[in-house]
Amino acid sequence: MTAFLLRALALLTLSCASISHAVPHDRGPVLLAAASMQEAMTAAADAWAARGHPRPVLSFAGSSALARQIKAGAPADLFLSADEAWMDDVARAGWLAPGSRSTLAGNSLVLVAPRARPVRLRIARGMPISRALGDGRLAMADPDSVPAGKYGKAALTALGAWPQVAAKIVRTDNVRSALALVERGEVPLGIVYATDARASTGVSVVGAFPASSHAPIRYPVARIKGSTSKDAEPFRRFLLSPAGKAILARYGFSTR
Repeated sequence: MTAFLLRALALLTLSCASISHAVPHDRGPVLLAAASMQEAMTAAADAWAARGHPRPVLSFAGSSALARQIKAGAPADLFLSADEAWMDDVARAGWLAPGSRSTLAGNSLVLVAPRARPVRLRIARGMPISRALGDGRLAMADPDSVPAGKYGKAALTALGAWPQVAAKIVRTDNVRSALALVERGEVPLGIVYATDARASTGVSVVGAFPASSHAPIRYPVARIKGSTSKDAEPFRRFLLSPAGKAILARYGFSTR
């Protein structure tokens, strides 16, 4: 009987040890980031993990959708928005950790066409964008809510082109969805960030919108109030460090 009890205890000990090893002792911080940050944040997460930290958990979508998730109580440690307005919205709702908000990067806005069907068009006031579209449509993130779309509408309005295209817009839930429509040749033109065009092999850049035609494109990052991840603040600081900004610059973001 004693031998049987000893064997049973040994099996129980091994079973508990196996369960203990199967459950991770820690996880990286959850970062909700604008869709345009996919490549840069993936590289940053890899670099952070290479330093011996748990790899951050990344979730990408339009900044508007991410802000709504945070305000609905979705578990998250960090928020990286593609504009100040959605970060302001989350701050007003009381979801940001005090003193954790910083501007991380900048970007620019471009008009793109399918690489197989390039378009010649000078981006300036009075540009005949409607003629360039023909019977096709213009893909852009939702101009009523998604940052890339809001910047795009502002730029087209400043150049007097919005009335030409307002009825020809294909609205998407984030900038990468707009980019995908152009890549697949489903639309002749699209408005995306310069970094999106750089990350794609399926589009060509028609031209860049003047910086003066829209508000500055800035990406603020902040920690979410109530975050329990011990790595959330260190990872945020890493992104803002020279090493983190070097990664962003490698993917075409401005870091000044």
